Amino acid sequence: MTDEEIKIKLTKILPYLNERQKRILLAAEALSIGYGGVSKVSRITGITRPTIHAGLKDLDKQDEGEIANIRSEGGGRKSTHTGDKRITGLVESLVDGSTRGDPMSPLKWTSKSTRNIADELCNKGVKISHVSVKTILKNLDYSLQGNDKSLEDSHPDRDEQFRFIARKVKKFLKEGLPVISVDTKKKELIGNYANKGKEWRKKGDKKKVKGRDFPEKDKKVGIPYGIYDQGKNIGWVNVGCDHDTADFAVQSIHQWWTYMILLIN
Repeated sequence: MTDEEIKIKLTKILPYLNERQKRILLAAEALSIGYGGVSKVSRITGITRPTIHAGLKDLDKQDEGEIANIRSEGGGRKSTHTGDKRITGLVESLVDGSTRGDPMSPLKWTSKSTRNIADELCNKGVKISHVSVKTILKNLDYSLQGNDKSLEDSHPDRDEQFRFIARKVKKFLKEGLPVISVDTKKKELIGNYANKGKEWRKKGDKKKVKGRDFPEKDKKVGIPYGIYDQGKNIGWVNVGCDHDTADFAVQSIHQWWTYMILLIN
């Protein structure tokens, strides 16, 4: 049978089948073709290979209860809460004040459990399960992680400090005042060392660099200090070769502030 004939046959049958029946039919067709059958059926129908492989697994199942199910466990209609922007906003407002971690990182983690968040939402009149809360948090790029406090003891007021900072951040942003994150970026050796990436040069004229990245005596290290304005979503990098000290951090903030004043004026 030619590819076109297989395509015509499947196109006529597939619309009458449910999800499970479709992948089983495609899997059976792939088996009848033999070697390379999965790739061929996928190419003809436009249905992904993982779906056809799932059909092959369905064909191997002997449990009638399993065969009777159209979708695998976890399939079916999703909770309407996960797509509700109002409820998503409520969940984020509950965890925002207790968010911990690097403010520059898109990955965040919260000190509240999904069950506690669900309980608080129920108190606000929103009936929602902790499973739906978990889905919403994942969609917002949150993950529940434990704290690693092996190097220091936890202060009893640690959570309150984070909440205090969060309140100040919200207040300053609302008033249009700058809120900045300050940290040191990856240090770089200054000298003729190899750098990742490529650049346009004449053929056969590769730039020769040192074979080792060991720092040389009396050679300075470039220290980029990053300032990030959360309200304006603008970054500023101050590069120096002094030691990574508090004075350098303060000077970096001073340089950023001076630059911002010049932009305004």
